[in-house]
Amino acid sequence: FENKIFKNFQNMKKIMLTMFVTLLIVGCGNNSSSSVEEVIATNNLEKIRTYKTSLNQKYQILSSQIKQLEEKIAELDPEEKIPLVSVLAVKESVFEHFLELQGSVNTDQNIVITPEFSGILTKIYVKEGQTVRKGQLLAKIDDGGLDQQLAQLNIQAALAKTTFERQQRLWEQKIGSEIQYLQAKSSYEAQAEAVDQLKAQIAKTTIRAPFSGTIDDVITEQGNVVGAGQSALFRLVNLNDMYVEAKVPESHITNVTKGKAVTVIFPILAKKVKTKIRQAGNYINPANRTFKIEVPIPNKARDIKPNLTAKLEINDYTNPQAILIPQSIISENAKGQQYVYIIRSQKENKGIAKKVIIKTGKTQGDKIEVLEGLKNHDQLIQEGARSVKDNQEVKILNLND
Repeated sequence: FENKIFKNFQNMKKIMLTMFVTLLIVGCGNNSSSSVEEVIATNNLEKIRTYKTSLNQKYQILSSQIKQLEEKIAELDPEEKIPLVSVLAVKESVFEHFLELQGSVNTDQNIVITPEFSGILTKIYVKEGQTVRKGQLLAKIDDGGLDQQLAQLNIQAALAKTTFERQQRLWEQKIGSEIQYLQAKSSYEAQAEAVDQLKAQIAKTTIRAPFSGTIDDVITEQGNVVGAGQSALFRLVNLNDMYVEAKVPESHITNVTKGKAVTVIFPILAKKVKTKIRQAGNYINPANRTFKIEVPIPNKARDIKPNLTAKLEINDYTNPQAILIPQSIISENAKGQQYVYIIRSQKENKGIAKKVIIKTGKTQGDKIEVLEGLKNHDQLIQEGARSVKDNQEVKILNLND
């Protein structure tokens, strides 16, 4: 409200002078032998131009007279020379600066499952969107006759075991030679190892979930021939253990550290999550001079997906006794120094405008931190700061504490 009064007051004189000039011109026009309307009605270009030139001359004379009147008013009324300003009381407050970064959602449990065995995909036991547990059977590949080979090896292994057990009993009774005992033992162990190896090979024909999660995509159809380590079968995702990864400029390496509080914003979801930095990288990428951070994200609603864009706000600086002022009232001199005007020697609604060189710090929105030059309770000139001079007397519209 006070700012409106200030602006209206500054425009009052211009409006009154304009009205005065208009009335004088109209009066002069009425005293002329012809009115503007009559001259225009003639459609005579030469006559219209002549009439316009006459009015311009009268206007110049009136403007000169008005200027003389203004100068005399200012001479007789000292108040006319004093500029009007509004002031802002400087007060210390808590200032929190936030570093804003862009990040992307990741999860360590987001993989494409490939087979360890080549063959025909004979059976798929799951479908897209299905939740599975760790170790659950997902698919089966034709073993190419390995089951029959295993059956034969089991028979041979059973015979080798029986032979070894009998030879062992005889050896314990001091019957037979040591070499016979060792040969039986070696044969049995070799057969048992062959059985285990074949079982491990056959186990590769079954595809099982490496962790609990959701089948996000069934990539290969049943009946296709798949290759070991080459054919993509399923995409398995676990949305419980999510985190945001972001790149931080190296200039913030001392402020952005492990355990620092972070607010993660998901614009698409209109969602905010408060968390802390889980890990701050120790390697600075020479290509872009950044290091990585990881921020864990709880995802009980399961609405946060991998690769979702996120915005991070990290409190990298706090000053409990900061002086904040609007950036718009700061001026700069020829030396590049920033300055503002404050009120000195205040008496009632008048004071002296004093130029103060300031040193500024971080910004947040339209506010900026003043590190040097101002102190608590200083009266800072806000409205009218651009029109005052150093050590000039000013009239204060508002009186703030």
